Amino acid sequence: MPKDDQIDHSITLSALLAPGDDKTRWNSTSGAEITGFVLDVKPGGKETCNCGKTDPVHTDTHIELVLNSTDTLGTQSVVVEVTPRLRAIMEADGTDWSTKTLRTQYRHKWAKVSGWMAFDSQHANAAENTNPGGANNWRASAWEIHPVTDIQVIRTPQ
Repeated sequence: MPKDDQIDHSITLSALLAPGDDKTRWNSTSGAEITGFVLDVKPGGKETCNCGKTDPVHTDTHIELVLNSTDTLGTQSVVVEVTPRLRAIMEADGTDWSTKTLRTQYRHKWAKVSGWMAFDSQHANAAENTNPGGANNWRASAWEIHPVTDIQVIRTPQ
């Protein structure tokens, strides 16, 4: 979990959603803490970062965050990811971070998410900021919090 002095407080959900080519906007050595509405929680599927595995224990969980509960387009969302390794660490501490449980606990609620920044270059061609107007864009930015190290339900922001 990033310590407070490792968190780049300029990284907010609004900043991640800001239009424009954002490849070099941040770096992967920064911690981040963002707040958003959890639009959806779903399995990440087959990815190279997990050696192409497809079983639930060895795949990431994708959590889609948006600024407002009415923002339902993927291109209005930022993806944050719970990794299999962090899921195992949480399980060892008695906390269930399975995709099913995360979906039940966080979907359609406001949450504060902490972790480390990562630019997912494999999805840059599906992100509005790096592929403006792309027909198959399903996210706003290829930047993610990956891995998520903490997630908490919060009250609706003012």
